[in-house]
Amino acid sequence: MPELDLNLLRVFDAVLQGGSVTAAAERLNLSIPATSRALARLRRAMDDPILVRAGRGMAPTPFALRAAPRVRSLLDEAAALISADREIDVSGLKRGFTVRINDGVAATLAPAAVEAIAAVAPGVMLRFVAEGSESVEALRDGSVDLDVGARGATVPDIRTAELYREELVGIVHADSPLGRHRRPTSAQLCRHPHVSASRRGRARGPLDDALEAEGLRRTVAAVVPTFALAVLLVASSRYVGLVPKRLAEQYGPALGLRWFAMPVGLPESEITLSWHARLDADPAHGWLRGMIRGAAGIQ
Repeated sequence: MPELDLNLLRVFDAVLQGGSVTAAAERLNLSIPATSRALARLRRAMDDPILVRAGRGMAPTPFALRAAPRVRSLLDEAAALISADREIDVSGLKRGFTVRINDGVAATLAPAAVEAIAAVAPGVMLRFVAEGSESVEALRDGSVDLDVGARGATVPDIRTAELYREELVGIVHADSPLGRHRRPTSAQLCRHPHVSASRRGRARGPLDDALEAEGLRRTVAAVVPTFALAVLLVASSRYVGLVPKRLAEQYGPALGLRWFAMPVGLPESEITLSWHARLDADPAHGWLRGMIRGAAGIQ
C-alpha cells in the first residue's frame, strides 16, 4: 500500500475544499502537475477516485465526503502539536475557519469579525455556516471549528466560553403607534399583528406563554426562518417583530425602525463560543477566538 503522509492529507483537504486540482494547487502554493501527482498517490493509497467528473466540474465521492471531516480533524491536531507554545505571525497565516453561527448573532458579529480579521490576517478565510442540528459531532470531526450561539448542553470534550448575554426587544416601523412607547403595555402589543422568526417554523414562543399568563393572546401573521428577514419584513409593513437587541440597535435606524423593551419578562440568551478540546493548544484557533471576542466588544 502506498505511504499516506501528512502532506498527502493536506492535498486531500485542499482538493475537497477547492473542488479541483487547480484550486487545490493555488491553496497549497504547488504547481498543477505536482498536485495532480499527489492526487494520483492519494487515489492509490485510499483506493478511491476522490474526485469524479460531474458535468463541467468535479464532485467528491461518497468515501471522500465521509473521510473529509476526519482528515480535517487530523490536520488540526497536527498543527496544534507542531505550533504548541510558539507564537504565530497572523499576517502570514493562510488558513480557513468554519464558524457555525446563530443568525441573530451573525448579522451583527460576522461583519465586525470579517473586517477585523481581514485587516491583520488577509490570508485567513472565515466560512460562516448556519445552525442545523447544533450537534457537537461537527466540532469533534473538524467540519466546524467554532460554534457561536446560545449555550447548549455541557459535554466533557467541548470547551465553552461566554461571549455576551442577549435580550429580545420589539421592533416596529417608525410610523407605528407602538414606536412612541419605550415599553408598551401587553394589551397594546396584542393589538398589532406579529411576525415570528423561527428556523423551525414555530409561531409560538416564550412571549406567547408570558402573554397567556396575563389572559392575552397575540396574532402571528407570518413566520420567517431568520431574524434578518423579520427585520426586513417589519421595515416594509405594519407588523411587530421580536429580535435581539444588538440587531435592532445596529440596523434599526437605517431601516426606519424603532425598538422598545418588552412589557413582559423574557429569558435572556447566553451567547457562547464552543470548540473541541483538541484545539485548546492551537495558537491560530486561540487567536481566532480572541478576534471573535473583540468583534463582539468583549476584551
